[in-house]
Amino acid sequence: MDDNQALIHGVPEAELVFIARPAPLATFYNDRIRPMLDAIDRLRNLKVTKEGIQLPTIVVVGDQSSGKSSVLESLAGINLPRGQGICTRVPLIMRLQDSPYASHPEIYLEFNDKVVHTDEDNISVAINDATDKIAGHGKGISNTPLTLVVKKDGVPDLTMVDLPGITRVPVHGQPGNIYEKISEMIMEYIRPEETIILNVLSAAVDFPTCESIRMSQMMDKTGRRTLGVVTKADITPEGLLEKVTADDVNIGLGYVCVRNRVGDETHEEARLEEAKLFDTHPLLCKIPKSIVGVPVLAKKLTQIQAIMMAKCFPEIVQKINDKLNANVTELEKLPKNLSSVTEAMMAFMQILCLAKESLRKILLRGEFDEYPEENMHCTPMLAEMLNQYSDELQNCAGNDPRTNFLSEELKVLEEAKGIWLPNFLPRPGFLTLLQRKVKGISSKPTSFVVRVWEYIEAVVIRVLMRHSENYPQLHWPMRRAASSLINKMKEKALDRMKEIVEMEKHTNYTCNPEYTLEWNNLMSQQNRFMDVINNVSNPSKIVLSGIGEVEVGDLRHHRKQQIQEAFDLKMRITVYWKIVLRRFVDSMALHLQFSVQNLLNNEMEEEIMGELIGPNGSGVIEKMLEEVPSVAGKRDKLNTSIKLLRESEEVVAKIMDRIATDGDFSD
Repeated sequence: MDDNQALIHGVPEAELVFIARPAPLATFYNDRIRPMLDAIDRLRNLKVTKEGIQLPTIVVVGDQSSGKSSVLESLAGINLPRGQGICTRVPLIMRLQDSPYASHPEIYLEFNDKVVHTDEDNISVAINDATDKIAGHGKGISNTPLTLVVKKDGVPDLTMVDLPGITRVPVHGQPGNIYEKISEMIMEYIRPEETIILNVLSAAVDFPTCESIRMSQMMDKTGRRTLGVVTKADITPEGLLEKVTADDVNIGLGYVCVRNRVGDETHEEARLEEAKLFDTHPLLCKIPKSIVGVPVLAKKLTQIQAIMMAKCFPEIVQKINDKLNANVTELEKLPKNLSSVTEAMMAFMQILCLAKESLRKILLRGEFDEYPEENMHCTPMLAEMLNQYSDELQNCAGNDPRTNFLSEELKVLEEAKGIWLPNFLPRPGFLTLLQRKVKGISSKPTSFVVRVWEYIEAVVIRVLMRHSENYPQLHWPMRRAASSLINKMKEKALDRMKEIVEMEKHTNYTCNPEYTLEWNNLMSQQNRFMDVINNVSNPSKIVLSGIGEVEVGDLRHHRKQQIQEAFDLKMRITVYWKIVLRRFVDSMALHLQFSVQNLLNNEMEEEIMGELIGPNGSGVIEKMLEEVPSVAGKRDKLNTSIKLLRESEEVVAKIMDRIATDGDFSD
């Protein structure tokens, strides 16, 4: 590995191929890196990060009085604000650009959508004035950035973000939660994976105790994107070599030790003194020359920045394109501004047609692609509800034929006896038993009707609200119309079921051949049953096919003819009751399907149209011409975002064209 590669610890060699090119570094950066850095800065000015697109950034952090400002001054060759307490109160984006052919430095500030030009002698005043306008007078901080552009001969091509120094104890004029505010700001900036953390540390402190180290370790656990800059090496040289070689705090990109300006030294004088210090000091001269000095720091930062940009730029391009496409698609889904009642009426009719088709899919055809939620899988839900209804009917109290076997039949026959032929079963007795059974389950059909139509109402309203989500003016009228219609359908179904219940109470008939067949099968056990009744020495229990085990001991004191008639009546009502229960389920299923089809084919459109367009419509269609604030706000937000992303797309397209023309960095 050569000297250039050795500067960047932990970075794969494949990403460093371009650094070893024989071309002069300055020429290479002017030709290849400078345009990309300009593009990144342009994207930052466009505030593309608000769209969730992170840009490769060097973020400078450090504890208060760690020498952060001095390091930045040395890199930029300018003087920054100095003083007690927090000097940096806003994120300061420093854009340095080498301008070897410029007759004099060009320096200006960008903030609050304006540009303020200044010069080297007045930079500090200009920064302080701009900071006061952004963060207010005093010592409070703000997260609104201030950009300082320095175009000057000899400065490295870098863009860095300087953040307020970390302080735990607020001083006079600072808010009590100053530490929390600064910490939150730092974490926000150093969290993205695209960020290089430039951690400025004083040689006079133990690195593991530095708050800036703790924060960078939280966001960069492996240390692969953290570079340490050690200041004040001339003040505390003892043990510095061991600190920067042991790396007890996991600084993946290594350290650079520097000496900042002292007193009235010029920047040129400070660099000469720095070189002399690391050459002649008995302790500091032992530190490898590859990790000492501001020039080494500048070169290393420039190379790291180039690597990060080359690595991130294709992903940035992809993210911009993806976000732009997503926003355009979302904007197209918004309702267009309606300019006439005719357009509003057409939009309403389209909503109604789409809603009806969605309901046909989920209520009739069992297609659930539009509504993957389980509770919107209507055909299986309705089938399950019907099965539960059938189970409720079957499991009703009094449906077990073994309970008090023949006792009720004997009582009914006693009450219904009259002057007629022997072995003749009186119809009133059969109807009496039937009516009691029907009465026992009469609440189940009506309960089922209410339950199933409440579910259908929820589904219909959900679908209507979804298809009309862009026109909230329609929500209440459509909801009201749907509820009114479903209530009518429910009342019809209730009337139908009540009629069926009354019909089953007062009539008895079936043409189902299973009735005679099953009754004959049950009656074939009568002789065996009577043998048990007549022979008191036999057990008092008998198992009857189709009935189960029954107790007969209490029946032995009744006359034989009575028992035979009761047995016949029991078998008839048992078989017939199964048919009645099936009719309750079948008739409900048929009526439900018919009602839902009628709802979708005829009733719903008529009801909703009458509600919105009829006498009680109250100008609902006309209200659709007024775009609601939420939709208007969303439209404005999307248009703004799309404009920003298209400008960003143009920026990256130009640089991608240049890369395609000049060749890849690794060529």
